[in-house]
Amino acid sequence: MGTALLAFVLPASALASTLIIVGVLVASAIAKLRTPDDAAGWEALGIPAALRKDWLIRLHPIAELVLAAALLLLGGALGIAAAVVAVLLFAAYLAMVWRAKRRTPDASCACFGERRPITGRTLLRNAWLVLLAVVSASTVGLLPLWGGVATLAVLLWPWTLALAAVAVTFVLVQETASADAHTDAPTAVGAGSALRDAQGEELEDYIRSRTPAVPVQLGGGETVNLRELAARQPMLLLVVSESCGSCTAVIESIDAYRALLPEVSVRFLLQVRPEDSRLTSAEEPQTLHDPERYVSGSIGDFYTPTAVLLGMDGLLAGGPVTGSGAIADFVDDVYESLHGERPPGA
Repeated sequence: MGTALLAFVLPASALASTLIIVGVLVASAIAKLRTPDDAAGWEALGIPAALRKDWLIRLHPIAELVLAAALLLLGGALGIAAAVVAVLLFAAYLAMVWRAKRRTPDASCACFGERRPITGRTLLRNAWLVLLAVVSASTVGLLPLWGGVATLAVLLWPWTLALAAVAVTFVLVQETASADAHTDAPTAVGAGSALRDAQGEELEDYIRSRTPAVPVQLGGGETVNLRELAARQPMLLLVVSESCGSCTAVIESIDAYRALLPEVSVRFLLQVRPEDSRLTSAEEPQTLHDPERYVSGSIGDFYTPTAVLLGMDGLLAGGPVTGSGAIADFVDDVYESLHGERPPGA
């Protein structure tokens, strides 16, 4: 009986672990094709400069799809080779997100297309995928050289259907949660609506919330109330970190944003003390410092780079939006709401 049980458990383990890995690789690749990462994102994860090439970034999801196909269709020695590649890939993912999280507490990754914060759940998920890849590598050698787990999926079709049902249910639940999150999250469209409302037109898309009345420290050392500071002039906060690779484009663009929006006080919001950042500036507009993270905790947990627009009336006028590309679009929306369509090259 023990031998018979083992003869069932090993194929079932190969089926389950390999199909899950295949599904994750396919989902990851499709998400990356829809929302490609960029060199700054790879830099934030500690990927060497020699590998941060545009063609490699574009090839990355294609390689994940090829690996998924190999895991699905190959067994024996070829299947083991593909599974070992999967082990190394997921181990590299785990090492990169762990290192990024350790280096920058608010680090993020585009593991599944959209950039999201790296949390303990992210690390646990990646560690679990490494374990599944190891199980796959240790069992896939028992499968036919040509056909691999696909052949086994047909033979054990009740198990395959059960796994598919679990996967579909999980995807539907996640999609619903994601949709709800996007429904609640302010976007760059809101910035334009809110500013038009301040000029007397109807507010349509953006539900404005109050600017947090929390203490922040100026680059010169003075502590001020954020809501009272924003009452003097509309304020665009750029939440960045000098250790965040994705923030580089935003940091380098601040002078251009200030020139584009002279009526708005464009400031860095740094989540460290003034003495702990090379971006600190005591010249107006001074940097703002929020080491206790009162601002993000009051508006909604976000990660770098993020932009949020504060109105003079004590209400948020737009955002938060996250990601260097989204921030650039957000600034364009603010410009257009104030001045009309942005001229080419402006």
